[in-house]
This record gives sequence, C-alpha cells and structure tokens, in this order.
Amino acid sequence: MKEFKYTVTDPAGIHARPAGEFVKAASKYDSEVNITKDGRTVSAKKIFGVMGLAVKQGQEITVTIEGSDEDTAATELEEFLKNNL
Repeated sequence: MKEFKYTVTDPAGIHARPAGEFVKAASKYDSEVNITKDGRTVSAKKIFGVMGLAVKQGQEITVTIEGSDEDTAATELEEFLKNNL
C-alpha cells in the first residue's frame, strides 16, 4: 500500500472540473484509490464521493493506493495534484 498527504493550494479547493479530472486519472489504474479528509474516506474513482468531501484551500487530504500498479499510480496521482490543485 502506498500513501501520501497533500495540502490543497487551489483557491477554489477541489471543485468540479479538477475533481472530474482527478477521478479520470485515478480510474486509469487497477489499484484501489481512496481519499481521506477529516476521518472520512471515499473512492477517488467516484466523482460524487470526491466532491462530497468539500475540500477547501489549505486543507490536507490523504491519498491511499493499494493494488498491482500502486507505485505508478501513487507517483502520477501525486504529480497530478501538485500540477492541478
């Protein structure tokens, strides 16, 4: 299992457009990808779950990846967050 933390820097937080792009990026992988904020965990492959976390600028999320392609997924998803959120 791979895990990393990320603090959202986008002034709008995780809003619809980047949330949709992140779900698309996470869905490319066979591994299970989850996002946790304030003790609530959702699948990163479901747009309503990601949007339901209501992540604002300055809040920290934890992304966990478990599965056959977890190394690649962790690297690429962390890079996605840094470049987009």
